[in-house]
Amino acid sequence: MMLRVPDSAKVQAALSFSVPTDRWSSEDAATKSAEDLLLYRSNLLGSDLTVTNFGGGNTSAKIEARDPLTGEAVNVLWVKGSGGDIGSMKLDGFSSLYLDKLLGLEALYRGVAHEDEMVAYLPHCTFNLNPRAASIDTPLHGYLPFAHIDHVHPDAIIALAASSDGEAATKMIWGGAIGWLPWKRPGFDLGLRLRDYVAAHPGLRGVMLAGHGIICWGDSSEDCYHNTIALIGDAARYLNERLANGPAFGGQVVAPLDPEARRAVAARLMPLLRSLMPGAGGKIGHFSDNAEVLEFVGGRDFERLAAIGTSCPDHFLRTKIAPLTLDPARLGDRDYLAGRLEAYRAAYKAYYDRCAGPGDPAMRDPNPVVVLVPGVGRITFAADKLTSRLAGEFYGNAINVMRGAEAIGGYVGLDEREAFNIEYWALEEAKLQRMPKPRPLVGQVALVTGAAGGIGLATARRLAADGACVMLADRDGETLERATAGLMTAFGADIIRATICDVTDEAQVQAAFDAAATEFGGVDILVANAGIASSAPIEETTVALWRKNYDVLVEGYFLAARAAFPLMRQQKGGSIIFIGSKNALAATPNAAAYASAKAAVVHLARCLAVEGASDGIRVNVVNPDAVIQGSRIWDGDWRKERAGAYGVDPGQELEEFYRNRSMLKRNVLPEDIAEAVYFFASDASAKSTANIINVDAGNAQAFTR
Repeated sequence: MMLRVPDSAKVQAALSFSVPTDRWSSEDAATKSAEDLLLYRSNLLGSDLTVTNFGGGNTSAKIEARDPLTGEAVNVLWVKGSGGDIGSMKLDGFSSLYLDKLLGLEALYRGVAHEDEMVAYLPHCTFNLNPRAASIDTPLHGYLPFAHIDHVHPDAIIALAASSDGEAATKMIWGGAIGWLPWKRPGFDLGLRLRDYVAAHPGLRGVMLAGHGIICWGDSSEDCYHNTIALIGDAARYLNERLANGPAFGGQVVAPLDPEARRAVAARLMPLLRSLMPGAGGKIGHFSDNAEVLEFVGGRDFERLAAIGTSCPDHFLRTKIAPLTLDPARLGDRDYLAGRLEAYRAAYKAYYDRCAGPGDPAMRDPNPVVVLVPGVGRITFAADKLTSRLAGEFYGNAINVMRGAEAIGGYVGLDEREAFNIEYWALEEAKLQRMPKPRPLVGQVALVTGAAGGIGLATARRLAADGACVMLADRDGETLERATAGLMTAFGADIIRATICDVTDEAQVQAAFDAAATEFGGVDILVANAGIASSAPIEETTVALWRKNYDVLVEGYFLAARAAFPLMRQQKGGSIIFIGSKNALAATPNAAAYASAKAAVVHLARCLAVEGASDGIRVNVVNPDAVIQGSRIWDGDWRKERAGAYGVDPGQELEEFYRNRSMLKRNVLPEDIAEAVYFFASDASAKSTANIINVDAGNAQAFTR
């Protein structure tokens, strides 16, 4: 059983366009300032994915304020700043600019060939030392004469904006109330064109911007919000009427596999694709097989439409110019997949070579972001899980756009050179260069067994803290659920997944690795930690107790490593860390079954290190001792049994006994073990295999040399 987080991409009811709900509350708005009303409106719009994409769209208000230098009343443009998401942003997400200074920039404008230089002037217009950088869309809001403006990218609107008959449909829906401007890259020039167009067409409620959405307005924040919601609803209803006339995408020609079969294909395919994508860092995958995707990839027109690529810049920047499509009958053929990927990379390089000029940035990763498989679904790859998931969701938006655009005419993609100018825009490149360096384990996938217990949970936390995606595997569903919820709260829902797994069950172990492959694309780090402990004199050690220790501690580690090896061989690398024990090296009374099983684990690690080295697979061991805090093992009979073996009280006296027995006289905590695991998981130990780290506060019996 897999504990899953649902795909957050919206699924349209009956594959139609959703009509957004008007959620404005006069009661909530009554006591808000003008700035807070702008934020309220923005959050309402951005939290509804039928209105705009995550991170997309922008809102503004022109608000009178007192100049902090002169005390005079001035008009200030508050507009969503660069980056951020209007659905979750706070007031500090807006940039604020003196409107008169912004309007005065027109005198400095030297024409479209120089429009990027206008961005450097925007900070000179900052009001009240606001540190939030102004976005490229600021001129669209500043040069229009309206007090409140929304620019959003709902699927229903972009379907009109990206259709060959979009302009005619716009006139049919709204008469002359909504204007139409041909495609123009966002920026200063578009701001001036939009101003002039509106001045020449008085009485408009908004303007459709071909290829990338609508801009509309109102006299108040409330009026602007109602106008935006109403326009999207009008477009959705119009498109739904047209969609009722026949099947989308030319009708189905490839039926979807059943859900379990789709996930099984993804579990095999994603690691294989990941291993065939060379690059500077690891890639994290995201799989989606919702109804929208399956309808698209199963349609007669699928290949034609996929080749056109995306239209809206918001979509394109996340998904690349076009996806990779695969033949579902050849997914097990590594040579076929390698050839398709190589052909994609060659085509991407040719696109770059055709369009790039001497001053453009160097070519970026030529591997596909989006991979589409008829009957199976959509797979996306990126440097981290959030980016991978969002790329999938944006391509879901693109599918909706294609469905609507085709229903009223023909879908029109972004012109190749325009697409290149967006993808390799100097301003976008500067934004990429400003991004912080990724954490060391970003792009890595870890699977931790026994992950809900003390050492397992501390290890999962440590790996996630440095950016790894972590699959928690444990047989205790209730404890696992609590652990998963805590880690998701700490590190976000994207990078944490969980699966029920008893490591003595061969099928469950394989299912855990399949789940990691489907959720993230593979496994780079295995931490075999699930364990038990027993204590008994040899004459009281039953065969059942003996076998139980070996089932969990030896066979369980073997099964996990055996499932990890094919994935790691395929990708030519990986790190396996076994959680051993001081007792693997040091004899101890009344624990022959436990200690000898742990000794077998150490030697298993040595054998696997020899076997995996030629494929870059490292296998190492961390040997803890007396990790009592947070341990489920020490909560049971083991505590009493070990205390009895040493003749001490099982309460605080036992912890004191272990502390005083150590050479360093210190307690060993789960976090200490996690640090040792992190060392073996990271590049810091890239030249270490078949090694042992003892984390026992010092025990001469356990010295490895």
